[in-house]
This record gives sequence, C-alpha cells and structure tokens, in this order.
Amino acid sequence: MSRFATIAIVGRPNVGKSTLFNRLVGKRLALVDDQPGVTRDRREGDGELLGLKFTIVDTAGFEDYDAATLPGRMRVQTEKAVREADAALFMIDGRAGVTPLDEEIARWLRSEDTPIILLVNKAEGKQGENGLMESYSLGFDNPIALSAEHGEGVVDLFDALRPIIEGFDAAEAEALPPPVEGEEDEEAPLGPMKLAIVGRPNAGKSTLINRMIGEDRLITGPEAGITRDSIRVDWQWEKDGEVHEIQLFDTAGMRKRAKVVDKLEKLSVADALHAVDFAEVVVLLLDATKGLEAQDLRIADKVLQEGRALIVALNKWDVAEDPSSLFNGVRTALDDGLSQVKGVPVLSISGATGKGIDTLVRVAFEQREIWTNRVSTARLNRWFEGAVTANPPPAPGGKRIKLRYITQARTRPPTFVVFGSRTDALPGSYERYLVNGMRKELGFQGVPVRLNFRNSRNPYDE
Repeated sequence: MSRFATIAIVGRPNVGKSTLFNRLVGKRLALVDDQPGVTRDRREGDGELLGLKFTIVDTAGFEDYDAATLPGRMRVQTEKAVREADAALFMIDGRAGVTPLDEEIARWLRSEDTPIILLVNKAEGKQGENGLMESYSLGFDNPIALSAEHGEGVVDLFDALRPIIEGFDAAEAEALPPPVEGEEDEEAPLGPMKLAIVGRPNAGKSTLINRMIGEDRLITGPEAGITRDSIRVDWQWEKDGEVHEIQLFDTAGMRKRAKVVDKLEKLSVADALHAVDFAEVVVLLLDATKGLEAQDLRIADKVLQEGRALIVALNKWDVAEDPSSLFNGVRTALDDGLSQVKGVPVLSISGATGKGIDTLVRVAFEQREIWTNRVSTARLNRWFEGAVTANPPPAPGGKRIKLRYITQARTRPPTFVVFGSRTDALPGSYERYLVNGMRKELGFQGVPVRLNFRNSRNPYDE
C-alpha cells in the first residue's frame, strides 16, 4: 500500500515547531503557547506545501534529561520519530542564535542516516540574520531562513523538500504491483472506525493505546496530565483472519471545570472535546481503583449530547479491590445518572496486561453498527402504529394529540421525525416511552437516539 513521505520536525523547546506544523497541515491542530514544552507526544498530520503532499510529524522539544524523567521520555519519542522519518527539519531560533543544546542536537542528527534540512525560524529582522549566519557552524548545508508564523521562506523549504519527496513518490510507485486486467472494483467498505479514549487524568488512556498497538507510541508515566494534544494513531486490528482499520485518538485528561484555570489545560480540554466531535465511538476510561465519580458522569453526558456511541471501560481491573461489587455499583450509577441512554456497555479491562482489549474493540464495532443503523420506513411505521395503539398519547385539556407517522431522518446518531397534530403539547414522558420502545424493538440499545416532532400543516389554517 502506497504512502506519503514522512517529514519530522525536530529542535529544542519553543523554537516554533508546532507553528510550522500547523502551517503545513493548514489547521491549528497542534497546541501552541509561549511557554516551552507544550508538545509532548508525536503528532502526525497530512502536510501540503505548494502541491507537495507528505506526512508531517510534530515532536516534543529535545532536552538533555535522564530517560526515566518525563522530558527524557519525550526525547526518546523524538529520536524515534526522526529515525522513522524519510527526512527531518531541524529548527533553531534565529533570534536566540545557536545555543549549546542546538549544537548537541546537531551532533546527534549528524550521526543519524535521516536526511536533515536546517531551518532558522524567526529569521525576519537583523537579529534573525545574525542567527542565520551562526547556523552554518552546525555543519549542515544551505540553512533556510524561515518565519513559521508569517509564512516567509516556504518557497525555499519547498525547493529543499521537493527532491526528497518526489524521489520517495517515484520509489513507491515502482513498488506497487501491476494492475490486474479485468478486475472489477468492489463496493467501497465502511471507512476506518474513529475511536476516541477519554477520561479523567491518569486513568491510563495512553497506556491502553500503547498496549493496543503493541508499541510505546505515547508517553506514559505516573505524572497526571502528561497528554496535552489529542493524538491520532492509525491501527490495524486483526480478528479471525480479518483486518479492521481503526483510528485511535488519545486525549488529555478532563478535570472539573472549576479546577481548570491554566490556559494550556483549557486548550488541552478543548482539543479533547474536538476529538469527541470527530469520533464515532468514544470509550470513557475509568480508574477501577477510584471508581465512578461525578466528573465521569459529566464526561459521559457530554459524549452523549454530541450524539456519539459510548462505551464505559473500567481500567486497572487487575489491581481493583472487590471487583464484583465495583462493577455492579458502576452499572447502577450509570443507569441512574445517564437515564437518557439505557444499556451503555460497561466492560472491565487492563491497559497494563491487555486483558479485555479484544472484547473492547469488538464491542466498539458492534456499537458503531448500531449507531449507523437505518430502519426501513415500512418496519418503522409498523412498530410505531403498534406503540401508539398500545399506549395512545394523552389528551391535555380534552384536546386529542394525533400522531400520524414516523420517518428516520438520518443516522450517526439515529434521528427520527414524528409527524402529527399538536405535537408541541406531547409530554416528555411519552417521548421517553417511544425512545425506549425503539431501543427494545428496533435494536438501538446503548446509543443516543434523537426524536423530533413536527406538526402537520392544516390547509384550513388560513
């Protein structure tokens, strides 16, 4: 399968790597702030520059710390990104000039086999010119003066990337198998499942994804709040000889709103909520050693309000105390706290040992199928007529409410429209009666169902 060339951006903290990343992907995907060390995990995006297409990787700022510390674990991820890339953009700050850490990074990069392009960012003005002249001491040919914020120097960057990317594209094209004559295109399958992992800080979201994909792709540790950006990881799940494409989204931990006062944490939470909007199925990860808290219910409610399929997973199950009582307590609390959606799946897993991961993914595919299900109009109205006959709508003030028919307006989430007269007087209890009947009779358990009412037009109203 062909792919685009991978270009990694590397450099010390706060030189503008994420700003350049956002410019190349054409969106504000990576969090950007004045304080150093905002980026921690590798973040990939679809980059484009004057017609050149490639995969661009934003990395954490390179710092010289012990590998056991958080900055040290971030550096390990940066080193891995450079080794896996087809080329690397080494960025320095032109206003600050060449620093000892820049020199150390340059020595490391010269020892690697990955082609390196030196970028001198913030190069506008006299200070930037001085930094550009100093950059020649780092031992790389033809440094490029750049302003990632204002877009200056992108043509020079294009000229430097073009031979690398075009050479890669040509090699990929030669590696593709020849087309088979007479082979007909099959019907396009459903796209990769978009699966987001959300929860409070330190629930084990990154550890779970690392276990799922079988590598230390995301930074983990005992510190709460390590993840800041929402990171997408493409994964292939093999089951019974079939390969299923999945896009996993790791997100920042979401604390109570009153506790979120730091600007960067607010940006991280907003990014996590954006990942929920983009996802199809959302896994709410709970720490089984702490149980269910009010914040978990708030997160779950937010997911359901956005119309996403929800799964609740009790993580760290291997170290939980009195697991049976815990599971039953969580199940009861969810039924009480999420009364608008009955039957949300609750699973026990362990991101550390891998227990229950296959079950989690299988249930996620099942919930997506329910979430995308469309019921035929004939079947829908047969059920509707039976439901209305068994329990006719009330007649407030002695005036009858007449419900005529129902149709499914859309999927993702399942959305239905009921047509009738005086539907605005229909009590909420009757709406819940219809939705619960849909879940039971039409198979929409565990996913949000939206039911809208429309009054039929009376031609004699005029």
